[in-house]
Amino acid sequence: MAFKKATKAIITDAGFASRFLPITKTIPKAMLPLGPKPIMQYVVEECVAGGINDIIIVATPEGRPIYEDYFTNPCEKIYKQLESQGKLDRFESVRNVLSIANVTIIEQDPSLPYGNGSPIASAKPYLNDDEAFLALYSDDMIFGKGDVATLMEAFEKNPDAKAIIAAQEMPQEVWNKYGMIALKDETKMTLSHIVEKPARPEDSPSNLTSYGRYLLTPEVFAHLVPGNTGLDDELWTVDAITKLAKSGDVIVAKSDGKWLTTGDPKNYYAAYQEFMKMEG
Repeated sequence: MAFKKATKAIITDAGFASRFLPITKTIPKAMLPLGPKPIMQYVVEECVAGGINDIIIVATPEGRPIYEDYFTNPCEKIYKQLESQGKLDRFESVRNVLSIANVTIIEQDPSLPYGNGSPIASAKPYLNDDEAFLALYSDDMIFGKGDVATLMEAFEKNPDAKAIIAAQEMPQEVWNKYGMIALKDETKMTLSHIVEKPARPEDSPSNLTSYGRYLLTPEVFAHLVPGNTGLDDELWTVDAITKLAKSGDVIVAKSDGKWLTTGDPKNYYAAYQEFMKMEG
């Protein structure tokens, strides 16, 4: 079955980010800043730049009101104060947040097991059964051309694909930290499977790393169910994608941007440095 092109995206931030404690006991990890904006806003902007305006953010119960406030609060007190000071130009950035997209905030289904596939499964009721959708992890930042646009372009060329996954070539010294892609067909760039954190360079099937940028079809939900937990008894998105690859084509699309994770303090700092370098 061929699915319609995507019109919606899921962005996940439903974990507790223990590596960032104590600050993440108060704010969600993707609300950490890069310059004047939180990481989450850049991910939303990437979706909008790629043609996706309906955004579903999956948050923790504690994070949900924070995201709702950020994306919907008109901040009338700030507006009036800036108006009285003749500084309304400073309020434009707030207006931009409020009008950036149609953002819906939901909580992860507490009945689902731990794992990065559970926030995606939690958003199923908000999606259309006959169309593809985007799934993004909010701790991944793409500098330059966003992966959403790349994934959408790849789906246009491969409308029968079960999924499209973003990939980036990475140096050998970090292969043991990421999921490394094994291709079924190098010409067609179709996925065979993903080797998670290979212990030795020779165990890696390629230099292509998979990370949290996917275009998925509703068929993935047959595999994102509690009975399909994997490593550490968690529900993994990659496991579900690998199962899709056994029944059809999962296309690997090389990123046209630069991917950096912000998932721990050291990498967050590196991403901030990259941001400042790009800002000049």
